[in-house]
Amino acid sequence: MMANLFSSFDPSTNWNTSINWLSTLIGILIIPTSFWLIPSRLNMLWMKITSSLHKEFKTLIGPKIKGATLMFISLFSLILFNNFLGLFPYIFTSTSHMSLTLSLALPLWLSFMLFGWINNTIHMFAHLVPQGTPPVLMPFMVCIETISNIIRPGTLAIRLSANMIAGHLLMTLLGNTGNLMSIYMINLLLITQILLLVLESAVAIIQSYVFAVLSTLYSSEVN
Repeated sequence: MMANLFSSFDPSTNWNTSINWLSTLIGILIIPTSFWLIPSRLNMLWMKITSSLHKEFKTLIGPKIKGATLMFISLFSLILFNNFLGLFPYIFTSTSHMSLTLSLALPLWLSFMLFGWINNTIHMFAHLVPQGTPPVLMPFMVCIETISNIIRPGTLAIRLSANMIAGHLLMTLLGNTGNLMSIYMINLLLITQILLLVLESAVAIIQSYVFAVLSTLYSSEVN
């Protein structure tokens, strides 16, 4: 039962190769639509979303770093495409694996830390002790802030993976009980599955947004 339950998260195929990871790049197929002479409604909606994100990220980062919003909007797009595509049948959800989410979070965090400690050392030391902290509590605050900084890539990766896994597992569990139900209960199950699908669509958007915004906030702390 458990093997069947987690089989939807298995990246391997019938040839014992991890070809399912290629589904991470399916979102690239959507890019050519932005170059159409007459933009579609979906394209206009996407341009409005990216424009809003650009303004928000630019406010968070500040004017010191030029072009950084492009990186974080690209990160948001990659995660959003993979989260959404994972809701379709027979498409592998790569963002449910720590190997992908940690590969996104760890290099970002490491680059922020290296940049901050090399170029703004005094500023980074000042972040370890919040303003107004009593002298007695300063050693403890340094330890707490250091630990919170170290676990940031882990929390980013685990938050995204756990949310993707939880929704998929719930839908799989409910779907596996369909053959044991009466015709009336199946109708109720279908309504429940549709509502769960809507909820998962919202989670897909929210989690990609949270990942991008937190990455932006972490980058703003090292400026």
